[in-house]
Amino acid sequence: MLKLLKIVPLACLILFVAACSTGVKLDDTNGVASVNAGGGSGYDPISDPKSSVYGKRSIYFEFDSYTIDPKYAPVISAHAAYLKAFEKQKASIIIQGNTDDRGTAEYNLALGEKRSEAVKKALMALGVNESQLEAVSFGKEKPVNPAQTEAAFKENRRADIVYR
Repeated sequence: MLKLLKIVPLACLILFVAACSTGVKLDDTNGVASVNAGGGSGYDPISDPKSSVYGKRSIYFEFDSYTIDPKYAPVISAHAAYLKAFEKQKASIIIQGNTDDRGTAEYNLALGEKRSEAVKKALMALGVNESQLEAVSFGKEKPVNPAQTEAAFKENRRADIVYR
């Protein structure tokens, strides 16, 4: 009976930890996850290097701005078309807003949120269902280039589209 009393709490702890697992990789360095929203067979443009959405998953911003440059309209349009085509298969994305490391943590979190929300609104304007979109901010916490140069700052001012 004493052994059973020791095993039950351990089993409960294991079940609790397993149930809390989200499957989200917080240390994903490239910020890109692949998805086969079409199921086991069929064409999936996310995985096709010749596709208009393959590899084009970042929208870059000017310093202190969350206005989307019109040159990114084809990228946003291609992702919107994909998300609409695979809505029934529950294709969805997380839009991760990022900043360079100039400014306070609070300011950068707010700016990153505005950047991710701007991309979300652009996708919704093209007919993507809001339930397929999640906007989050990493602020300055997830740089792709840690250097302290203007070129590095430009690389870090972005919103990444991550399929889940």
